[in-house]
Amino acid sequence: MTSPVLPTASAPDTARLLLGVLLPTLVKGPIIRRPWAVGLAARLDLDTRAAGIVRTVHAKYPEGPLMLKVPIRKQAIVLAPGDANIVLAQSPEPFTPASSEKRAALSHFQPANVLITRGPLRTVRRALQEQVLDTDHPVHHLADRFVPVVEEEMRQVLAEAVRSGSLPWDDFLDAWYRVVRRVVFGDHARDDTDLTDMVIRLRKDGNWAFLKPVRKKTRRRFLARIAEELANAEPGSLAAVMAAAPRGDGAEPADQVPQWLFAFDPAGMATFRALTVLATHPEAMAAARQEVDGDTSGRRLLPYLRAGILESLRLWPTTPMILRQTTQPVQWEQGLMPADCGVLIYAPYFHRDERSLRSAHNFSPERWLTEEDDGWPLVPFSGGPVVCPGKQLVLLVTSATLAALVAGHDFQVQEGQALDPARPLPGTMDNYSVRLGVSPRA
Repeated sequence: MTSPVLPTASAPDTARLLLGVLLPTLVKGPIIRRPWAVGLAARLDLDTRAAGIVRTVHAKYPEGPLMLKVPIRKQAIVLAPGDANIVLAQSPEPFTPASSEKRAALSHFQPANVLITRGPLRTVRRALQEQVLDTDHPVHHLADRFVPVVEEEMRQVLAEAVRSGSLPWDDFLDAWYRVVRRVVFGDHARDDTDLTDMVIRLRKDGNWAFLKPVRKKTRRRFLARIAEELANAEPGSLAAVMAAAPRGDGAEPADQVPQWLFAFDPAGMATFRALTVLATHPEAMAAARQEVDGDTSGRRLLPYLRAGILESLRLWPTTPMILRQTTQPVQWEQGLMPADCGVLIYAPYFHRDERSLRSAHNFSPERWLTEEDDGWPLVPFSGGPVVCPGKQLVLLVTSATLAALVAGHDFQVQEGQALDPARPLPGTMDNYSVRLGVSPRA
């Protein structure tokens, strides 16, 4: 007896999802953001509209994943929270994160990275990542090295901001990139902007995935630079840990490093967005400073500030589209999902569902300090067995950055989006337009 297929969206509903959800996300840039597109999305409130479209479609097709009526590609979208949890819990098999689209995009700069690897090689590369990044520990074993780097770079950017009277996004980003290069490669790479420029250039190509040829010469030069860094790794850097780590055949360590540079970039965006919220939310700022002033961990473990970063990522996911692809047919209660079917989880829909989440459109770090929302797919770092292996390291560095910024300085939004703690926060945060006024803490 043949199993029934999953429900399929009508052509108009498929068009609504493609044009109102997928297209704006792609235009903003899935691999590296296009500032003009983020600004346009903020002005037109496109992300709020996208979540509304998903809600409308879900109401029409309430049960099970929904197949989309698209040519060539077999594609489904997950609409129910329980189904999202199933997909995440059953990754990488039968829901591999190495989807065709992701492989096409990431191959521009990391063709053998674990994220786009399947089968036994994925196990080898994932184990290496987890070992180097201390995936299972909230405080990385090199925290005593990394936190002072953060504090030094933030002191410098704050001093300049006080002199000039403001901290624009671009100045923060330059300081953030210096932190990232020193954490990943060591102090000698602090001002190696050429390395950053190369990965940015390749990531911009990655935005086009299949539609743009790979710059093979630039990619070879970039990966050769990474390999050189690993061969001459500076003690106290992630590169040194990678160079010293035992690894199985096919680990391709040089191809694992670019993902750190990639992942740290949106982490900086989440940090600046969280700082902007704190600047406009006095109660949250007071709670953050209470934690910083009473900290005895040396900025290593700051639960409230880590929760603030998670809340920034919930409100404005830097990976709004979580992609999977079936490695075999998957039987659901409602029907059969075919093999090689793309599976989309649109995180903002779940992250902003006011029907099920308390204060869904407000800044509420406390939700991450309780078990109130357990079981709901709040997935700023993805979830399940393929959760981001660098999650804890990112939270360490970003929370230490926030602590260094708010400990001794006050901030006000001089330019950019107005954020009011008494009103719902916007669906899109245009961090590129934000300029923060900075003064010594009263």
